[in-house]
Amino acid sequence: MDEFADRDVDVDQPSRRNFLKGSTAAIGGGIVGVAGLATAAQAQQANNLPPNVPEWMTYPGDDTAHNPYGLPSPYEEHVVRKVLGTPKTYSAASSRTPLQDLDGIITPNGLHYERHHGGIPEIDPAQHRLMIFGLVDRPLVFTMDDLKRFPSVSRIHMMECSGNQSFTATGRNTAQELMGLVSCAEWTGVALKTVLEECGVQSNARWVVAEGADAAAMTRSIPLEKCLDDVILAYSQNGERIRPEQGYPLRIFVPGYEGNMSVKWLRSLQVREEPIYSREETSKYTDLLPDGHSRQFSFMMEAKSIITYPSGGQQLSAQGYHEISGLAWSGYGKIERVEVSVDGGETWQEAQLQDPVLPICLTRFRLPWAWEGEPVTIMSRAIDETGYVQPTLEALLDARGRNSVYHNHAIQPWAIAANGEVSNANA
Repeated sequence: MDEFADRDVDVDQPSRRNFLKGSTAAIGGGIVGVAGLATAAQAQQANNLPPNVPEWMTYPGDDTAHNPYGLPSPYEEHVVRKVLGTPKTYSAASSRTPLQDLDGIITPNGLHYERHHGGIPEIDPAQHRLMIFGLVDRPLVFTMDDLKRFPSVSRIHMMECSGNQSFTATGRNTAQELMGLVSCAEWTGVALKTVLEECGVQSNARWVVAEGADAAAMTRSIPLEKCLDDVILAYSQNGERIRPEQGYPLRIFVPGYEGNMSVKWLRSLQVREEPIYSREETSKYTDLLPDGHSRQFSFMMEAKSIITYPSGGQQLSAQGYHEISGLAWSGYGKIERVEVSVDGGETWQEAQLQDPVLPICLTRFRLPWAWEGEPVTIMSRAIDETGYVQPTLEALLDARGRNSVYHNHAIQPWAIAANGEVSNANA
């Protein structure tokens, strides 16, 4: 960790008291300026500002009977997942989480990123079955009701696609477009270890092959050691049954490993001596190195972070105090530290980690910052509990070459122009 010995800690950090004084002055200015508003829409807005009574206090609001399943406010209708691609690719596409629009660490179910390879099947849970066979003493077939009779577990974990922030991505500017293939949720189900023990795993078993019930029959090999550790057969997400695009009625969830291994619409688990070497772990989801060899079975997702405010597509409204905020995560465990640079990587400051800080989970970080109205480049780097430091893009390319598509966990810089516009500094 010697490379961090010269961390800069000498940057002015505005106090919260001074910031609040400035905010009070700005509010007062807004009230004084009401008389100068020009348009009818602006005048209507002004009528709803203090000290006036806003119009929504003058009549009863809607009742809950109109929305038996709660919906976001219509003023948040822009906060949606984004699909990158064309209609020709939608049957094998992904949709990305709007990281820049979210707070905290939990991703709402309707905004959790998703990836599918053969469309999203519509499965009747009463007809769905999970088969477990191979190197087991008792091959068994489970209904969903059978699985729910086992003791349940709930754990909060992030999940990230290994294609997140692809090396080949071009023309992407927002946090959602660049790194929206990561989300975080509470997953509920039964520990895979419990179900495997019911079947009796044989001594020569080393791998478990998971197969999905989608048109692509997604198939991935998972080390048995991992399956007996923290893998979950998940049927619920954030307190409700997982949604169709997340694998309804059942998916396997493999904490810390690339998202493709958390096979959705799970229909079978084959216990084997060897991996199956499917398409998704040979021609896909491997990392081609400069010498022609591949990093196969590069399961773990390494330490990574991104500033979500200010970030690409946003604009700073004024000089002065702003709170830099972002997310960090690692498949290897907890985030130990996040450092932020506001001078293009010349110096670094330690950000505050916001509770909760959990293993294999999104962790939010914050840093108070005074913008002086000049062009700057900001960035963050994560350090996890193993001591691993998120690398620069140049360092990552030197180590792994330019042939890979997957596992780009390099530092993401944002360029802030003098007018406050924020853009991708790597574009």
